[in-house]
Amino acid sequence: MSDRAAEAVREQVDTIYREESRRIFATLVRLLGDFDLAEDALQDAFRVAMEQWPGEGVPAKPRPWLVSTGRFKAIDALRRRARSSASLDKVAGLLTLEAGDNPGQDGEDIEDDRLRLIFTCCHSALSPEARVALTLREVCGLTTEAIAHAFLTSPTTLAQRIVRAKAKIRQARIPYQVPSGEELPERLEAVLQVIYLVFNEGYSASSGESLTRPDLSGEAVRLGRLLVEQLPEPEALGLLALMLLHESRRAARASAEGDLILLEDQDRSRWSRDQIAEGTTLVERAFSSRQFGPYTLQAAIAAVHAAAPSVEATEWSQIVGLYNLLAQVAPSPVFETSRAVAVAMRDGPAAGLALIDAILSRGDLADYHLAHSARAELCRQLGRTADARTSYERALALAQQEPERRFLERRLADLSV
Repeated sequence: MSDRAAEAVREQVDTIYREESRRIFATLVRLLGDFDLAEDALQDAFRVAMEQWPGEGVPAKPRPWLVSTGRFKAIDALRRRARSSASLDKVAGLLTLEAGDNPGQDGEDIEDDRLRLIFTCCHSALSPEARVALTLREVCGLTTEAIAHAFLTSPTTLAQRIVRAKAKIRQARIPYQVPSGEELPERLEAVLQVIYLVFNEGYSASSGESLTRPDLSGEAVRLGRLLVEQLPEPEALGLLALMLLHESRRAARASAEGDLILLEDQDRSRWSRDQIAEGTTLVERAFSSRQFGPYTLQAAIAAVHAAAPSVEATEWSQIVGLYNLLAQVAPSPVFETSRAVAVAMRDGPAAGLALIDAILSRGDLADYHLAHSARAELCRQLGRTADARTSYERALALAQQEPERRFLERRLADLSV
């Protein structure tokens, strides 16, 4: 093979790694029963591919070739360890797969493996922080450094969190499978929570210099698509719809300088019509099941916003009605605050302010900067300048994201004019 042809093969190996490595990894986890062993096997398989394929050519079905190569490399490694350790039983268990087994099947089994991996990483026995870290590392393939940067923690702390999560999976014998029957609703909820946590951190970063993290929201949408493709439950449809409808507004949410642009000031021609169309279709599919979970209802609210040509033309009564349903399905003071803003748009700022004051008086959202920001905005509209200033200052003291802080500072400056 010529040097040019060999270089082309190496580039193809790189492409396969980018596009297929996490699928292959998921299958190796199933076959080997160990995250770290599967990761080593994955790297060994691609190392062998880089050595052999430039001379022998790329196999017709590279994915199963890589799975089989990785598995046998892992078996060889365990055989060597078994000479001086007690891992003979594990080696024997893996060797039973050799006869007549096709571990690297193309098609649905591979995708099922990815779904199994998601449910394992999102098991309720793990802490919420561990679920997010493990999912981003093992399912999405993000580096420990990238995840630590996104969630403002040190790589060492995050790595320890992932190690502890893997140990918990081994010690608790958490099954590598998609639950069925009575277990599915509870386990699915944990998966949806993790995906939405990742999306929210990408769509509106909790702190830092940037308003958004497109890499994280993009990974969340990718996970949502995978979940819907393999398990089209109504709430999975609803979550994917919600993420797409929110993501459709990304280009209009910030100025060229990175400053926050409120919904009423956004250029709606910059909203992605393709994402809105897909999200709206998913909402309709989810509603056709007549199972109205919190993600589906939030997606329906986002769809009403997406369909409106302006804030003034928005069907605010419909949004309030959907928030009323959401309050029954998933009571939350955060949702109450959003409903209060919708009521203010429908009935006037005084009506909304009364609702927000009632929420804050209970002490539920004393440290939630968006509740104080919403109160400040309504006070400003009512001409209650002193109250608006107090609430803006409280919101500013709590906000951690720089674009939001700059927005609040501008609002405070405007009150002094």
